[in-house]
Amino acid sequence: MNNEVVILITDDDEGHSLLIEKNLRRAGLVNTMLRFADGEDVLNFLLRTGPAPHRDSHVAYLLLLDIRMPRVDGVEVLRQIKADHDLKKMPVIMITTTDDPREIENCHDLGCNSYIAKPIDYDRFVETIAKLGLFLMVVQVPMVNGDNFQ
Repeated sequence: MNNEVVILITDDDEGHSLLIEKNLRRAGLVNTMLRFADGEDVLNFLLRTGPAPHRDSHVAYLLLLDIRMPRVDGVEVLRQIKADHDLKKMPVIMITTTDDPREIENCHDLGCNSYIAKPIDYDRFVETIAKLGLFLMVVQVPMVNGDNFQ
């Protein structure tokens, strides 16, 4: 992944957010990473509502999104992103402890690009995030305004 792609990590568990960022860095990613504590904060950033900071139209973003969060849950965040003309092409990867097949299918129906169940075991969690980091190094990401990111 081009290092100009900004990775948005949205998880209400600060420990998980830090662990995700740390292990993506260990996998070799040097991208800017922004952390959000809940769905409302990331929606404010992406939709340019509420208090700043807000997204830049000419930056490629990739969202790593938890489902179970206060204020606005990840499913609603996904729904709003995929309904927005400017944001709908932004890749969204669900990273959550929920492994309910109905929840997985619902997220895919709403347009998530991938769904990763967080392993409960620490070592498996670290390994899973490392593998995600390798995947993110090769994925192509469109800019939020719909143009391809080169």
